Amino acid sequence: MSRKVIVSCAVTGGSPMTKNSRYVPITPKRIAEEALAAARAGAAVVHIHVRDPETGAPGGGVELFREVVSRIRDSGSDVVINLTTGPGARFDPPIDDPRSAEVMVRPPDERVEHVVALRPEICSLDIATMNFGASPIVNSLDHIRHMARAIYEAGVKPELEVFDLGQVGYALYLIEQGIIEKPPFFQFCLGIRGGAPATTEAMTAMKNMLPAGTVWSAFGISRSEFPMVAQSVILGGHVRVGLEDNLFIAQGELAEGNAPLVERAVTIVTSIGEDIASPADARRILSL
Repeated sequence: MSRKVIVSCAVTGGSPMTKNSRYVPITPKRIAEEALAAARAGAAVVHIHVRDPETGAPGGGVELFREVVSRIRDSGSDVVINLTTGPGARFDPPIDDPRSAEVMVRPPDERVEHVVALRPEICSLDIATMNFGASPIVNSLDHIRHMARAIYEAGVKPELEVFDLGQVGYALYLIEQGIIEKPPFFQFCLGIRGGAPATTEAMTAMKNMLPAGTVWSAFGISRSEFPMVAQSVILGGHVRVGLEDNLFIAQGELAEGNAPLVERAVTIVTSIGEDIASPADARRILSL
């Protein structure tokens, strides 16, 4: 019997990569349009970052998120909205004088301010202190606890973003401590330098750490995006694609927006013999 597989789409991301593709949306209007196009292509969930509308740089305040969310909601789409809380965890002290480092780790209340104000159904919650590409990210226990409390009080479900085995174990500890409520929702983030590789072995090891019946999803970045879609479906997980994770539809060919990436994921899921979850299915599966 086939099962319903949730396709999530991360439509723009929080990396300074817009120079690499003219299709990465920058303004709130374009981000919302891309989210809605992804939903029409089969995404049940859209994962939202915002960018400076003038420069394309990652970041932005509550009002930018508000415009994106309002545009999606006002469209009449029933797609599930998932807002990031990832920005604000960077810490990269210089070698010559680490004490002079600019403080890039923002207070946890600031990192969830837009979630509390806008109350999406889901928001990401990084369970990660790690080297993240060229610079580290820091998420201390106290910050995670504080953010989780605010997220739950807003009636939002956290998507637990984990990048390696140790972070899966730490998330399970947070669940045991009651900091993260049951049932949890895990997102395996694979292929980022400093975290687990985008391989069958890594995904299987992370999946095998979870209690039976735990809902999880996975994605791979760059050229690993579509192989990890197939692997996640085979192992019983859900999937994520989008311009946050990968700019290309094929080698050397830029994806002309998020919808083509979602369409490719839908093809992979259905070719394996599973069904695509609707937003209503996703709400049931994720206990929203």
